[in-house]
Amino acid sequence: MIAGVLKEKTGEQRVSLVPEVVKQLSQQSVTVWVEPNAGALAFHPDDAYTQAGAIIKPAAEIVQQANLILSIQLPEPAIWENMQPGKILAGVYQPLYNTRQMQQAADRQLTLFSLDSIPRTTRAQSMDVLSSQANIAGYKAVLLAAYTYSRYFPMFMTAAGSIAPAKVLILGAGVAGLQAIATARRLGAVVEVFDTRPAVKEEVMSLGARFIEVEGAADASAAGGYAVEQTDAYKRKQEERIAASIAKADIVITTAQIPGKTAPQLISQEMLNTMRPGAVIVDLAAATGGNTALTKNDSTILHNGVTIIGNSNLAAVMPADASKLYARNLFNFLQLIIRNGQAVPDFEDDIVQGACITHNGVITNERVKALCGLKEEV
Repeated sequence: MIAGVLKEKTGEQRVSLVPEVVKQLSQQSVTVWVEPNAGALAFHPDDAYTQAGAIIKPAAEIVQQANLILSIQLPEPAIWENMQPGKILAGVYQPLYNTRQMQQAADRQLTLFSLDSIPRTTRAQSMDVLSSQANIAGYKAVLLAAYTYSRYFPMFMTAAGSIAPAKVLILGAGVAGLQAIATARRLGAVVEVFDTRPAVKEEVMSLGARFIEVEGAADASAAGGYAVEQTDAYKRKQEERIAASIAKADIVITTAQIPGKTAPQLISQEMLNTMRPGAVIVDLAAATGGNTALTKNDSTILHNGVTIIGNSNLAAVMPADASKLYARNLFNFLQLIIRNGQAVPDFEDDIVQGACITHNGVITNERVKALCGLKEEV
């Protein structure tokens, strides 16, 4: 079997397989083809791949002959449209947002596995790309905020006077939020955290942060670490508590997202107007609309002296470690669909079943199917 690694789109610095994982696949009788310079931006030159046993091949040849095509993001349209029926693709394709491409994949008889749809269970932890990449994003978000912020993070007592520590507010205590808490605390900031899930309070407090509790939240325990829709009454109470903290915050990191929907707007323009000049917001939900009223994806804007950074792909700016972790997640998943050097997915396996979006000409994922307006297959 041939597994092909495609170079990512412009703006994406990560690569789906690193040389050490290529070596592991080669030991399982899988031939790995890599597009030229696919790993260059992640500091993995072509020579490193060839030394690990891979063969450097042009994208067109990979698309035509590889049985399994690996990437992180969806391939470019020109590549996608040239794929022959029967190919297997694996990556992070955000199927709840890219429904048109999912339908196209089904129409082309492609079997598509999206690793962001893997069930977030204990058994699947080693394959959880959302967690491995969100961890990096939370860490980098705080460093980016610290770099942008015009004041110190920690408290300083000097001969010229004392400097108060920065006040950091983190909205969402999932993987990214928890890493942001830990990083901000290491830098000496005072940290407050809001999350609709009371169950995370203990984790937040164990990291040295204060938890902002609002009673009456809808149960989010089955949402896989994401936010869920809340009642209007709860939203009003939530808004009041967040507004009070926003007015005092120097740094805000927002992470709240709802799968398949626009990110919840947690910070209104009125709240932004109460923030002190020089404050910084890093919005990790920018790609799905953002958690602030003024967030623009892949853009930094200044509003009344407040810097709002919209970036949902911060993991890509740490491409070396992000690629390494992603490749390990991907390798662990591939162990479920490769046997004796051949692709033989076990569709009875709950992880394989959860990750599979299209197969045999149909959309198999129920949520994607519903968003495409398709009736359940009988």
